[in-house]
Amino acid sequence: MDSFVSEPRPASYETLSNNVLKRERRARERQVREEEKKKVTTNKIPENQRQQVANDDTMDPTQFLSNRIKSLALLKESGVNPYPHKFDISMSITEFIDKYRSLHVGEHVENTEISLAGRILNKRSSSSKLYFYDLHGNGAKIQVMADARHSDMDENEFCKYHSGVKRGDIVGICGFPGKSQRGELSIFPRSLVVLTPCLHMLPRHAITSNSDEAQSKKTRNHSWTPGITRNPETYILRDQETRYRQRYLDLMLNSEVQKIFRTRAKIISYSRDFLDNLGFIEVETPAMTMTVGGAAARPFITHHNELDMKLYMRISPELYLKKLVVGGLDRVYEIGKVFRNEGMNLTHLPEFTMFEFYMAYADYNDLMDIIEKLLSGMVKELTGSHKIKYHGNGFDSEPVEIDFTPPFRRIDLIEEIESRANLSIPKDLSSETANKFLLEACEKFDVKCPAPHTTTRLLDKLVGHFLEETCINPTFIINHPEIMSPLAKWHRSKPGLTERFELFVNKRELCNAYTELNDPQVQRQRFAEQLKDRQLGDDEAMVLDESFCSCLEYGLPPTAGLGMGIDRLAMLLTDSPNVKEVILFPAMKPQD
Repeated sequence: MDSFVSEPRPASYETLSNNVLKRERRARERQVREEEKKKVTTNKIPENQRQQVANDDTMDPTQFLSNRIKSLALLKESGVNPYPHKFDISMSITEFIDKYRSLHVGEHVENTEISLAGRILNKRSSSSKLYFYDLHGNGAKIQVMADARHSDMDENEFCKYHSGVKRGDIVGICGFPGKSQRGELSIFPRSLVVLTPCLHMLPRHAITSNSDEAQSKKTRNHSWTPGITRNPETYILRDQETRYRQRYLDLMLNSEVQKIFRTRAKIISYSRDFLDNLGFIEVETPAMTMTVGGAAARPFITHHNELDMKLYMRISPELYLKKLVVGGLDRVYEIGKVFRNEGMNLTHLPEFTMFEFYMAYADYNDLMDIIEKLLSGMVKELTGSHKIKYHGNGFDSEPVEIDFTPPFRRIDLIEEIESRANLSIPKDLSSETANKFLLEACEKFDVKCPAPHTTTRLLDKLVGHFLEETCINPTFIINHPEIMSPLAKWHRSKPGLTERFELFVNKRELCNAYTELNDPQVQRQRFAEQLKDRQLGDDEAMVLDESFCSCLEYGLPPTAGLGMGIDRLAMLLTDSPNVKEVILFPAMKPQD
């Protein structure tokens, strides 16, 4: 210890905040005065300070806030800035753990000084001379073992200062690494400074019974990873409304939530790297458009003040991406937000993230192979297996196992409906006869289809009833009718159908793809057919985009395209039955 003190202090120590330096100077001055007067100091925590520590967890939150504001005001009046501008760290908490995890029990490296910073989420003390903290940062945690014997403060000031450090405070620490006698990796502070005080009282883990306590200990010892089940009932912050509205608290208190969003980021990175390695380039297309196209959905409408015109928030980037293929960018993709003014439920929000790519000189068979490789490889990379567990029906139900082992199952849309329902659907689906037949079929099987009863909507409801319910493991539903697929190319061997597929996992659509329609005359005809549905009251039917049709006249090469919902994929890999679990700031109804 003496040898450490006599060595030159590193530059990081000299950059500590002014308030620490002032406290050290005051401590030295007091020490001189005390030696001169030969006064004996006490090692005990003053009664009022001990009472304050004991009351922190039981205090009324409003009183806690008031007390903290007053204490900060006193600091400011005394010339101390409670919000320092900077603190130099020598390594992150993760790096600290990686570097010193191999230390032996009870070993200290006192000739090494480390500076760390993070948020304190737990505090405990065994005496006036020893305080323990849990320091969290970047998804990792270490113990802080603040011992008065190692501090630059005298014992009285050490006790006074640490009694004022609260859960939630962000602190900077200069000290040395070591392991406690219980084998826990720790940093032993020479100095500790509050960098940002937390003004509010943080929730604690609620333990109401012995079984709850056992479950809590089990959870603390269990590290969640993608692909396995999780249980939000074990979280410190459990209330869904609070978790979604104050996501910063959710991330701060529930360490598992940080892992969820790190997994989401890995999903996007993996998808991006996968296409980059196939020679695709990432592009950006407009989020506000003059026409609505690329999907069957109701748009959000906004107004451009400078141009004095109505614009639509995009419901898909599809038409712009295909224009780029016409221009000679043979392989393009985009990852971005789309906006559909539709309902909200557990698996869909009006604003969501779409991953969409287009590949010249390919067809929908090629894309089935590509998406199989992408998804099976991603699941294996992130989870270590092709099989995952998912609470598809909520956390109170048993999880299902979903197997992403390729090849994925493939079923023909019309053939499978006819087989399962024992129907013989008319071949001419654009006829009144077909519409009447499908309406009667829906009534027969009690399949609800709100008006308007267009053939497209009736077929879609029958698919949901007979086919989607069978798709737990990844399943391609292929060869959709032309009437359901205005942008897909006609099937080369099955009249009236298209070369299109939808990939369903756990009964939900994950991907939609097709061989792209590149005949401008047929495209105009398809748009005209969509207009009939719109006139019947289907406001989600597509509208004519003349600029896109004109673009096709310059020649779109044989092309295939695919769109995949990032949010739903993140739900599957993080065991999140509610889409709001995987969106950092989901849309919520305003509070009163």
